[in-house]
Amino acid sequence: MAGDAGSESALRRARQARNMTQEEAADALNAITGLAADASLVSAWESGRKRTGNRNRAGLCTLYRERSEVLFAHQDGEAPSLLEATGTTVVVKVLTRWTELIEAMVEVVTGAREQLVVTGSRSREKAYLAAIETAVAQQPDLVHYRVLYGPPRHRALVDHLLRLLELRDPGARHHGVKTLHVGIVERAEALERFFVASEAQAVVPLPSFHGADGFDCGVLLGREAAVGLVHHGREASASARPVETIEAVRALPVRDS
Repeated sequence: MAGDAGSESALRRARQARNMTQEEAADALNAITGLAADASLVSAWESGRKRTGNRNRAGLCTLYRERSEVLFAHQDGEAPSLLEATGTTVVVKVLTRWTELIEAMVEVVTGAREQLVVTGSRSREKAYLAAIETAVAQQPDLVHYRVLYGPPRHRALVDHLLRLLELRDPGARHHGVKTLHVGIVERAEALERFFVASEAQAVVPLPSFHGADGFDCGVLLGREAAVGLVHHGREASASARPVETIEAVRALPVRDS
């Protein structure tokens, strides 16, 4: 297994040769990439539990002055990562009805205690948006990332973003941590992603199983997949344009589609 060899991986040895902690390596990497790696993600890369994305790979090669094929041999061998090895067991439930989908999304939100990542520009379901607002209002330690892919599709989403900014000041820090991140990915080549993820579970909406319109089905995913999606969302947030004032949100065009 990749994780078994991770403690002796070249990636870990390269960090240790520079007398860097995982926290220091993450900070140095972020300074190169502009992304949002942390110590837990560095640990997962070094152990082989997760594979490093292309942008972070390039950054680590720069940081450690080593070739990719050396640093990431433990990730690129035949042994699967822990997430890959779990296969379909990461899927807790297939959601085949709209009501199931919304209930599962609300469950992810209400169960979040550390991090809550929401992506996409189409949200308008009142119960789901209200659950997010309640979580932000009632849990000051919860770090919330909201990533739009292009302008909002519905006025309800704009109103939701305004309420989030009324509930929390993105410029404030709670125990030294920024707890609200709102941004928009504007690159034309960046395909829209839809998911909600906490540190414990996630839901990914899927195109309808019943017809050509909408996203009314989905999958409920377990912890391993959820943690990966949280990191995905955090990296997307780090590269997004911040939209963190009332004026900036009101200036967003609404596509109404």
